[in-house]
Amino acid sequence: MIIYSATKQGFIQDVVANRIDTRIKGAMIRETGHSVSPREVTSWINSMQFMRNVIDDDEIPNEAGIAIEYMIPQTSKRIDFIITGLDQEKQKNAVVVELKQWEKVQAIEETDMDGVVVETYVGGGQREVSHPSYQVWSYVTFLEDYNSGIQDGEINLDPCAYLHNYKEDEDIKSKQYQKYIKKAPLFFKGDEEKLTNFIKAHVKYGGGNILYEIENGKIRPSKALADSLASMLNGNKEFILLDEQKVVYEKVLYLAKLAETKGKQVLIIEGGPGTGKSVVAINLLSEFTNRQKVVQYVTKNSAPREVFSRKLAEGGHARVRIQNMFKGSGSYTKTEVDLFDVLLVDEAHRLNERSGLYGNLGVNQIKEIIDSAKLAVFFIDEDQRVTLKDIGSKEEIKKWAKKADADVLEMNLESQFRCNGSDGYLAWLDDVLQIRKTANYTLDDIDYNFGVYDNPKVLHSKIINKNKINNKSRVIAGYTWKWISKKEPILFDIEIGNYKARWNLMKHGQAWIIHPNSVNEVGCIHTCQGLELDYVGVIIGSDLIVRDEKIITDYRERATSDQSLKGIKKIAKEKGEEYAQRLAEPIIKNTYRTLMTRGMKGCYIFSEDEETREYFRNRFSKDPESYGVISDGASIM
Repeated sequence: MIIYSATKQGFIQDVVANRIDTRIKGAMIRETGHSVSPREVTSWINSMQFMRNVIDDDEIPNEAGIAIEYMIPQTSKRIDFIITGLDQEKQKNAVVVELKQWEKVQAIEETDMDGVVVETYVGGGQREVSHPSYQVWSYVTFLEDYNSGIQDGEINLDPCAYLHNYKEDEDIKSKQYQKYIKKAPLFFKGDEEKLTNFIKAHVKYGGGNILYEIENGKIRPSKALADSLASMLNGNKEFILLDEQKVVYEKVLYLAKLAETKGKQVLIIEGGPGTGKSVVAINLLSEFTNRQKVVQYVTKNSAPREVFSRKLAEGGHARVRIQNMFKGSGSYTKTEVDLFDVLLVDEAHRLNERSGLYGNLGVNQIKEIIDSAKLAVFFIDEDQRVTLKDIGSKEEIKKWAKKADADVLEMNLESQFRCNGSDGYLAWLDDVLQIRKTANYTLDDIDYNFGVYDNPKVLHSKIINKNKINNKSRVIAGYTWKWISKKEPILFDIEIGNYKARWNLMKHGQAWIIHPNSVNEVGCIHTCQGLELDYVGVIIGSDLIVRDEKIITDYRERATSDQSLKGIKKIAKEKGEEYAQRLAEPIIKNTYRTLMTRGMKGCYIFSEDEETREYFRNRFSKDPESYGVISDGASIM
């Protein structure tokens, strides 16, 4: 949606007459139903005066098209300024300009936070924000990948950023940003003539309906995007489909065709840890994109989205293209019905009722996803619901599917545990955590490496050694230690005797689980759920202990920085402590079940509580001699 559009001549007249801000504001209210802040109006007054000076050149045709505040479809992003026309060879062009009021930034050292600038004054405070070259290039990349008007009209997009209050310095041009600056040049205070020449190189003649073609382009993945994604998957062993995964994959393709003629379809795919739910989803994402279907991969947690997009793109320029296909579960509060051909919802058990930072947006995430897609595919494991806000269940999905008059099909992915096929370990874990009784009372005849350690430092060293094999081993823990290193990076969050460690996220972001150096950190439920390792070390916190062979949970032991049980104290006050403990118990047990099933080949645990450690040891085998205590203080099965 373009909020303001005019010719170059009309735009200049609006600026000279001091009415450009009221024209944009009026159009914004009319098109969106929302007003804007005084700060944004002021920015229009300032920036549009600068742009008027830049394009007021006789060699830029009066008939050139001008668009201000182009709202990128299916995102909350807006492009500040576009000027369109034909170049010397009569090729259609659109110069896309990101405008900034900034006066100073501080470059960050090179980290995994690709394309980010730190400490610039935005929105009343110092904040970390995207580098303007990266920002405008990512917008252009999205449009090239998804706007059919740009694809079919063969419109070239030429991005740049104009920081008209900024005196050029080395921070904004630091070496980690150069790859984006080359794609989207920077122009600074005093660079008006340079920017004018940049525009003139792309816009020499007026004519054509370029803004109309952009505005009316339908959402459709490009062939280039499909080829890029397919090449990333090709030969990647992590994403090869096995056995029944292929059956589920083909069924989804069939249902997508059915939805085109028979109406809305909903597929619920139930599968435990290691069944390859994410593998199926990623393969489907690629295939539907190849078929030029509008498809997105959806998860509540950002960690799986970040990790899978990085694994596919291997950190190159293609990553931003892939990231555009990965969305949070709260992205569909205002989406029109059936806009998407397919939505692939991984970790559907983690869906919330409402969206937004304060839970004040939308009606219900399950409803909104079903409404938005012709085919909604929900990959679910109800035993991985780990917060009070998690509403994802088969019954809840079926309820909203019925209201949407959708056909519902259910399928199962039987647990293969990817590497070892250890269904027995999962059953044993359910029994030992007293989630449900199973026939697997011990680990006898179960092909899975499990160990209990008496020292967390030794456990962590074991994981560090395992990680040297292929960078697929990590330590994770129950959230019973406060995240104090967030404000004081020199402090340690977890201290047990001579063992000291910090929670993850400080340097490596949501992709910590694949960064080699992060093996020295400790992850939590929020940054590992939905992801797989080879070996995992789990530190059990004081929220789960064993007394007289009975698992006892206590929500009061959770760290105050954890949001999983937010609101439980109020519930305890209103309905009693006993009720609150019963409500929290399955959340705590499911949390440790999830943590202890991240390792596909092995899991090693530690608890500060000796009786708890002994309980797990006694559940190894009916024959105590079948496992041994080795020199590093661990009991290994």
